[in-house]
Amino acid sequence: PTMAPSSQAATSRRQTRLRREYLYRKSLEGRDKAAYEKKRIIREALAAGRPLPTEVRASHEYDALRSEVDAEDHKTQELTSHVDDEYGDAGLAEPVVCVTTSRDPSSRLKQFAKEVKLLLPNSTRINRGNNRVDELVSSCRESDFTDIVMVQETRGEPDGLVVCHLPLGPTAFFSLSGAVLRHDLPGGTSPMSEAYPHVILNNFHSDLGRRVGNILKCLFPVPKPDTRRLVTFSNDDDFISFRHHMYTKTGPDNVTLHEVGPRFEMRLFQIRTGTLDQKDAECEYVLRPYQNTATKRQALA
Repeated sequence: PTMAPSSQAATSRRQTRLRREYLYRKSLEGRDKAAYEKKRIIREALAAGRPLPTEVRASHEYDALRSEVDAEDHKTQELTSHVDDEYGDAGLAEPVVCVTTSRDPSSRLKQFAKEVKLLLPNSTRINRGNNRVDELVSSCRESDFTDIVMVQETRGEPDGLVVCHLPLGPTAFFSLSGAVLRHDLPGGTSPMSEAYPHVILNNFHSDLGRRVGNILKCLFPVPKPDTRRLVTFSNDDDFISFRHHMYTKTGPDNVTLHEVGPRFEMRLFQIRTGTLDQKDAECEYVLRPYQNTATKRQALA
């Protein structure tokens, strides 16, 4: 059903206001970080019973900072960032993911999108049709989806994956290579379980790596401790290998892995702080493979 013009305008104004407030909070992060460091010094000096450093004690904001330190508890004393705004309810509310394709998909891309839909719990696959990107994002917001996953292709081969978090972003763009669908796996495939999987993130140690790991793991809900389904994102030289397994226990200390599929390799090439429809959103990271130092850099590890 189509929204009434007045309701649509109110929704648009609300999204614009939320986005403006989010960008304003993000712009304050540098100032907040400096204040956090000063409060940390005051907190540690008070706890250890030693005198405060002169530069902190002599600053004009010492009294205000001291009163803030006295008023803080274990939760409010931690430094927050725009990431906390984006993924503030991660683990509390289960993600609801919309899986779709680029326009006019081939039969192989449709099959790949079906397998991605089976891979992500609580996901819904929708046909792209002639919907523009801004229409797609708007309808997903209205339907309370938390993420959009879009798969793209070149001549029938899946070669792109876009993960857009709603309602504020971020949007991560990955290139795909070596996609192997379930029925193409050597030796056949195991049945697809619908249990919530454990997510294994290997070698995401840098700030950017933790950021990418956060984007990927928040597509999956919190699993039960005894689930036997595993999803692995393993980073090696900024190429992320994706694998999907079930395991069975064959002894007290032995397990056997059964690959379920699909499998593919990913490479991050851009993160934008806005949603997919916001072309003017700030770029948080862009891959620059042709710089002289590109071969020496590892962005995710």
